[in-house]
Amino acid sequence: MKILKLILATVVVLVLAVAADMFWRHQGGEETVAATGDAPQQGGQAPQAMPVPTAGVVKKTIPLFLDYSARTEAVKSVALQAKVGGFVVEQLFPDGSDVKAGDLLYRLDPRDYQAALDQTKAAVARDEAAAEYAKATAERSTSLVKSGSLAKDTFDERESTRRQSESALAVSRAAEQAAELNLSYTEIRAPFDGRLGRNQAPVGTLIAASGGTLNTLVQLSPIYVTFNPSERDLGEIAAARAAGTVSVEVSLPGDGKTTYAGELTFIDNAIDPQTGTITARATIENADLSLLPGQYVRARLKVKDEPDVLMVPQAAVGSSQLGKFVYVVGKDGTVQRKDIQLGTAEGELVAATGVEESDQIITGNLQKIGVGMPVQPLPASVASK
Repeated sequence: MKILKLILATVVVLVLAVAADMFWRHQGGEETVAATGDAPQQGGQAPQAMPVPTAGVVKKTIPLFLDYSARTEAVKSVALQAKVGGFVVEQLFPDGSDVKAGDLLYRLDPRDYQAALDQTKAAVARDEAAAEYAKATAERSTSLVKSGSLAKDTFDERESTRRQSESALAVSRAAEQAAELNLSYTEIRAPFDGRLGRNQAPVGTLIAASGGTLNTLVQLSPIYVTFNPSERDLGEIAAARAAGTVSVEVSLPGDGKTTYAGELTFIDNAIDPQTGTITARATIENADLSLLPGQYVRARLKVKDEPDVLMVPQAAVGSSQLGKFVYVVGKDGTVQRKDIQLGTAEGELVAATGVEESDQIITGNLQKIGVGMPVQPLPASVASK
């Protein structure tokens, strides 16, 4: 009996222990679920729509441009030379100075030419006196020959002397003018407004007549901008010229802020068969003289205004191996992709073919979305924050 009671007691203890363990396991599992918040999810729920900022397609009239690489050229550029020989005695403007037309730039030693001028003036005075005497003699001879007091041969001789004296006076006066010109050539003046280059004849240099360059002078305002449109562009350029003045905007490479305005003034009369291009030229005012001949620049020709162009934000444009594209919100609220071709950019917008005016362009969260994903377009006020 004692053994049977011992066995029953042991069984009761084991049953109680198992029941307690099951009770505590049940209580601990509920607390864990409550603490973590994890609950069994029901399968088949649709993913939540992602909020995305959007922008509408903009329709506007934009100018169409043709862009070219170009180079500046001086309208006028001359080598300053002396027409007469002599020593350089004075340089009145330092190298690189901006000068006006008529400014005195160099002076040669004038003494030889001044002496030659004085000599011709003396010859003129002598020949004037001889011509006056010959004229007076011829006038007196006219009345004498009429009265018979003077032979006709003597009268003819005196008349010839008068004419020879007048001719000699004319020669002397011409020599005087030549001497004055030679003296004036000892002063080298600027033929037009421009900028001097580096001096090539220091003071004391002996310059031969028309044999040495003193300096160079280039005109900076206005200035030419030369470029080479392809023959494919000639039709658009010709149509623009027929409609009126073709404006040209010139900018420096790497400097998008500084621009220079001008107009197309020249197109050559033949196409280069080797390159298929033609030489064209614009004239730029360059009032601040900041453009110099020989610079590389960008020339932009405005050929026409294009109406009703559809434009999208540049920030919304993506790239792939197939080209450019944008994401739009489809009618079912999912992401749709549209392949586009880009055109002229204006500010933050760029012209795009392949979109419709009613499209909602997705402009943000572009890395988190894909085609077919549900999205929620944000109101404009929220998207702009």
